[in-house]
Amino acid sequence: MRDARDALMVARNTEGKLVGRPLSPHLQVYRWPVAMATSILHRVTGCALAVGTLLMTWYLVAAATSDRAFATVQWFLASWLGVLMLCGWTLALFFHLCAGIRHLAWNALYGFDKPEYRLTNWAVLAGTAGLTVLTLIIGFVAW
Repeated sequence: MRDARDALMVARNTEGKLVGRPLSPHLQVYRWPVAMATSILHRVTGCALAVGTLLMTWYLVAAATSDRAFATVQWFLASWLGVLMLCGWTLALFFHLCAGIRHLAWNALYGFDKPEYRLTNWAVLAGTAGLTVLTLIIGFVAW
């Protein structure tokens, strides 16, 4: 053996012969379950909500400060980047809300059976899409 790490890659099969241990497959080999994707997205949207809250804080502070500061924020939020950030913040808000409601149901011991578990994951995604689209339609019509 050339290296100490080579010793860690060796095992014995059922007949006692030395064989190399398999390497762990890459993420591309596996198909992501919906539960894993929603769990990761729940954490990511929590971070996105913190950034969006800073944006909303800037808006409120500018509104309380002066007309010039408020006009600057209004200009930024009306730009394509501001609209994109507001749409993303809305999506993150509703996803985090729906996933949080699902977690509350899990805390009450509902939805742990396999068919219900898969259904609640898809319900979170459907609820997020529906609420986001509805809010954006209302927002753009009112704008």
